Amino acid sequence: MKIRIKRFNKELNVDSQNEYEVLDSNLLKSLIYVKTKIDNSLSFRCGCKSGVCGSCAVRVNGIEKLACKTFINENDLIEPLRNSKVIKDLIIDVSHETSLIKSTSSYIDIKSNKQINQDNIKQIDLQSNCILCNSCFSSCPVYEVNRNFIGPFALTRALRYVNEAKLESNDKILANIQINGIWDCTLCSSCTLVCPQSIDPKADIMQLQNISVQKGFSNPNFQNFSLDFNDDFAGGFNPNGF
Repeated sequence: MKIRIKRFNKELNVDSQNEYEVLDSNLLKSLIYVKTKIDNSLSFRCGCKSGVCGSCAVRVNGIEKLACKTFINENDLIEPLRNSKVIKDLIIDVSHETSLIKSTSSYIDIKSNKQINQDNIKQIDLQSNCILCNSCFSSCPVYEVNRNFIGPFALTRALRYVNEAKLESNDKILANIQINGIWDCTLCSSCTLVCPQSIDPKADIMQLQNISVQKGFSNPNFQNFSLDFNDDFAGGFNPNGF
């Protein structure tokens, strides 16, 4: 079976596409085979090899996948994730996305005295399963054009701590996700479709929008939108046609 791998040489600042003959249909095993048996200069990340660390995420024929959980076909194209700087071959720089998580202050700073029950745990269980694989950032059309957009898994992490019963107040987190955050998402579901953990960042963002409104926040993109109906319809729509 032949696969194609898109490679990037930082020293020469050039992209190339190499074709390799592999023996296994599992993508990660094939990448390891290429590196150990054919070309030891090939670079990629991997960790647990069982789908829980997220480090081996790549694109297969344009769709974000975990290499360790993906079975390949003849002539598949393997590429690095999008919307991040490529360090070498299939390895991307994830430092910016990590900084976006930090910008939301999604952690416990002041603990509450509330007694924790199973319902509290269940409320944050799904979001806690995020493995930070960056597939959602790679697929996100908003992040593609706005690097300041806080982004899918950072907002999923924000919801996890907004719903954290051990946190005294979630006001700081909510305040930090209003600009370049929950209101900038187009709710296109691209992130949801590629999440290997079956998390729904779109639904998480919508929930954050609802909680924000309940806390007195509003969409800043609409703050300057108004019509003055008391000024002879100046600049607005005149239903009488004059």
